[in-house]
Amino acid sequence: MNTPAISKRGELMPPSPIRKLVPYAEAAKRKGIHVYHLNIGQPDIETPPQILDAIRNSHFKILEYSHSAGNESYRRKLVEYYHSRSIEIGYTEILITTGGSEAILFAMMSCLDPGDEIIIPEPFYANYNGFAVEAGINIVPVTSYIDSGFALPPIEDFEKVITPKTKAILICNPNNPTGYLYTQQELETLRQLIQKHNLYLISDEAYREFCYEGEHFSALQLRDVDDNVVMVDTISKRYSACGARIGALVTRNKLLIDTVIKFAQARLSPPTMEQMLGEAAVDLPANYFDVIKEEYRSRRDLLVQQLNSIPGVYCPNPGGAFYAIAKLPVDNADNFCKWILDNFSYNGATIMLAPASGFYSKPNLGTNEVRLAYVLNCEDISAAMFWPGHR
Repeated sequence: MNTPAISKRGELMPPSPIRKLVPYAEAAKRKGIHVYHLNIGQPDIETPPQILDAIRNSHFKILEYSHSAGNESYRRKLVEYYHSRSIEIGYTEILITTGGSEAILFAMMSCLDPGDEIIIPEPFYANYNGFAVEAGINIVPVTSYIDSGFALPPIEDFEKVITPKTKAILICNPNNPTGYLYTQQELETLRQLIQKHNLYLISDEAYREFCYEGEHFSALQLRDVDDNVVMVDTISKRYSACGARIGALVTRNKLLIDTVIKFAQARLSPPTMEQMLGEAAVDLPANYFDVIKEEYRSRRDLLVQQLNSIPGVYCPNPGGAFYAIAKLPVDNADNFCKWILDNFSYNGATIMLAPASGFYSKPNLGTNEVRLAYVLNCEDISAAMFWPGHR
């Protein structure tokens, strides 16, 4: 009997470089080895009890659909949040999504047609590849380098790859996987570029609250490009609520919002209870992020110091998010990451890393680099980074 063919889209859909080593980690755990997970951005920071209580203490008889654009009460609360971050926006310019992932996919499908091109500085969040396949669009990378700390590539590199099919530029600020924090000057450079070529700028700002070297400057703060800028957001990392799956797409472009709402209606509505959680989060104490940010700063400082003290290892100091990329004295980081799970342990433990090659689009880049997520407490990071020279 013949087997029905799999779609070309399905064949093109890439596996996650962050999760592809899970079988090796599971095998290590079956052998009784403790695995320090530095491979994935799942914080061990406690989800604020106040926002969980908003769900625990809710009383309703029917769990109804929400508005396709998200509950108006939540969107109005987000206006307050963005105002506190010097971002002036109206509630009708906010559309609630099922996680930041859906916001990115909606942005791609609303701003680009199948076959169009989107420019993204690499290394970039690996799931952008999957979203592009789903939307039928092509990613055109411009490369940033570890020697410059993964700063924005020269604008000439963008100009070289712009074609009639180019419709958008996508950045992540602060960046996943590099932790680089784009400056206001770099954003202004992109503003000039999108004005010149009439492009969209899609800005993924999932890690806005976690900036350690300078202040975050949002793409929505750029002047004279209201119709060009799309910001995507999520509560996942901000409140250590990755499982809540609530994001947002924000733009002052009314035609674009009207277009996105059609995609939102097709999937009916974002999760209702998680919107209640997100609404309650806006009312957290003003100093909530101060404490959390200092915790992440301590973890970053420890991780980077420990890495750079190992002979042959180099890790630039990331300005934001909770990721760092390190260059290792190995030929193939993919094989190294498998080996360290499959064949190595110390004091009954090993570590899981994400090979950085999966965050690059061009072949043969990042082959000796790994991404580390400093989402574990300092004691665990110290244990995970142990080598005899640290004694």
